[in-house]
Amino acid sequence: MGTLVAVRRYPVKSMLGEALTSARITEEGLAGDRTFAVLDEAGAVGSAKHPRKWGALLDCRSSAAGPGEARVELPGGVVLPTGAAELDARLSGLLGRPVTVSGEPPDHGLLERAVPSYEGGIPEVMRARASVDGTGETITSGRVAAGTFFDFGRVHLVTANSLRRLRRSHPAGDFDPRRFRPNLVVDLPGGPGFPEDSWPGGTLRIGRALFRVTVPTPRCAVPNLAHGELPADPGTMRTVAREHRVPVLDLGRLSCVGVYLEVLEPGTVRTGDEVTAHPVRSRR
Repeated sequence: MGTLVAVRRYPVKSMLGEALTSARITEEGLAGDRTFAVLDEAGAVGSAKHPRKWGALLDCRSSAAGPGEARVELPGGVVLPTGAAELDARLSGLLGRPVTVSGEPPDHGLLERAVPSYEGGIPEVMRARASVDGTGETITSGRVAAGTFFDFGRVHLVTANSLRRLRRSHPAGDFDPRRFRPNLVVDLPGGPGFPEDSWPGGTLRIGRALFRVTVPTPRCAVPNLAHGELPADPGTMRTVAREHRVPVLDLGRLSCVGVYLEVLEPGTVRTGDEVTAHPVRSRR
C-alpha cells in the first residue's frame, strides 16, 4: 500500500528528537524512545502539552548515546549527557524551577495538559473538570501510562496523505510532520486523505514489524508550537479541528492526526520499507 518515509525517536520526552534511517521495534515500542523525562518537585512529568510550564523543552534536542543513555543539546549549543548535574541545573534555569532528568518513571507520574480553545481538543467530560493552575493556564491532569513516560500509545504513526489533505485546506499553514511528533511517517501515493481512519482494530505490516492499530491520536496544542526551526503556527490545530474530528473510544469526536500502534511482532524497520494495512473487514 505504501512506504515508510521517516523514522523519528525522542529519547527525552517533549524535547526535539532525532531522525533515523532504521530503528529496532521491541514489544515496548521503538528502542530508545521516551527513555527519559524531565520531572519537577511536584511530581509532574515534563510535557509541552502544558506550554506555559514546559514549552521551553521544545528548545532542547535529545539524541540517544547508547543503551540507557542520551545527550541533550541545550539552547546555545551546549551538549550534556543525561545524569549530569550540570544538565539538571541548566534545565532548572531554563524552566524557572528545580527539575531533574530521570530514566525512572514515577509510580504516579502527573501529566498536565492545557485546555485548548478549538473544538474537539479535549473530551467534554474532561473540560468540565479543568482548573486554573499557578501559571494562569486552564489545565486538566492525568497520569502517564504505568511504568513509562508515554501518554498512551507506545508507537505513533502519521500518514503523509493526511498532512497533504490538511495543507490543501490551509495552504498558508505548515504541516511538517515534525510538528506532530510521530515515530513513523508513511506515504500511500495516490491514496485518500486520512487513510488511517479505517485502520483501528486492524493490523499494519512495516518491514519486519507487525502492529495492531489501536486508536486515532487526539491532538493537543503541541503542533501549534515552535519546534526548533519550525515557527509557531496557531492555524495548524484550528485546521485539524475544522477538517478532522473523529470518534475516539467513548470520548466523543476529537481532533485527530495519526494513530497509535501496539507491537504484535517486533522487528527492525527502515525508511523505504513497504507498508501494508489490513483493516478490519466489516461484517454483513
